Amino acid sequence: QVQLVESGGGLVQAGGSLRLSCAASGRTFSSNTMGWFRQAPGKEREFVAAIRWSGRSTAYTESLKGRFTISRDNAENTVYLQMNSLKPEDTAVYYCAADRGGGYPSPLPSKYEYWGQGTQVTVSS
Repeated sequence: QVQLVESGGGLVQAGGSLRLSCAASGRTFSSNTMGWFRQAPGKEREFVAAIRWSGRSTAYTESLKGRFTISRDNAENTVYLQMNSLKPEDTAVYYCAADRGGGYPSPLPSKYEYWGQGTQVTVSS
């Protein structure tokens, strides 16, 4: 059974940092593009970042560049999201996703086949 399990969320003060992890099991995702999305209450799911299988190609939503960094460890079948200088507007459930087969990092949720259950990130002011 394929699973993506996020961890590392929690409550943090504005200006703080968190590192999210997404561990994959059931199969290797070393050939897949992996992405992070988030969804705040009452809002649609939005793209955060994505990384191609090699780690050499990444994509970010423009407003998060410089604060968020995506990386991956294929040997550990894990993808990470380092979040710095967090703001209250970063509060959301963060989801990990894997695409169908190693395409260019895409901001479109429809390009991703596998999804985790999400981890809550709450940033207090």
